[in-house]
Amino acid sequence: MEFSEVVSRRASIRKFKDVPVSKDHIRRMVEIAGMAPSINNSQPWHFTAVTNKTVLKQISAAVSQKIKNVFPVGESEKAAALRNKIEKFSTFFENAPLLFALSTLEYTAEADGLDTQSGISHENINQMRNYPNIQTIGATIENLLLAAVDLGYGACWLSGPMVAKTEIESILRIELPMELSAFVAVGVPFEETHSRKEKKSVDKILSIID
Repeated sequence: MEFSEVVSRRASIRKFKDVPVSKDHIRRMVEIAGMAPSINNSQPWHFTAVTNKTVLKQISAAVSQKIKNVFPVGESEKAAALRNKIEKFSTFFENAPLLFALSTLEYTAEADGLDTQSGISHENINQMRNYPNIQTIGATIENLLLAAVDLGYGACWLSGPMVAKTEIESILRIELPMELSAFVAVGVPFEETHSRKEKKSVDKILSIID
């Protein structure tokens, strides 16, 4: 598949067929994801591929419970409906053949080693550089999404389950210095064709200074 076709076919897929993803394809997706750029070529990522249905249900239950705890709605029907929507979009991965949990090492900047009189902290440096650790994980997620499409799958990046970060780290035995960062659900799309949300035109997203 040509690169431009892979990019144009990528969409957020949330319904999957009950078809397993082979270990060879899992390895290939991670291989491509690992080719993404990273700050100082640190490659701080680790991919936990979850295909076990029982574990997926455990993660989903943890997310559902945390959402209920974090967003109590009382008797408001409108608020309850919104919370149910949030829960739905944060737990659909339960029925996916594969869920990647991405974890990362804490970012250490080269500037952390400078002997300066400014008293600037690691947190200050990280903020001034607009969190390169987060930018790094974004780059590998995009590679992972495109790799899934190229291999004939659909995928969806998720941040919603992060509300249960501590609980999921316990379930998946992710321990410091690694920390859970994001998720990608993968599988054969339930529908052969799917609608893609309209994207902004180039004219709206591009400025050229010449």
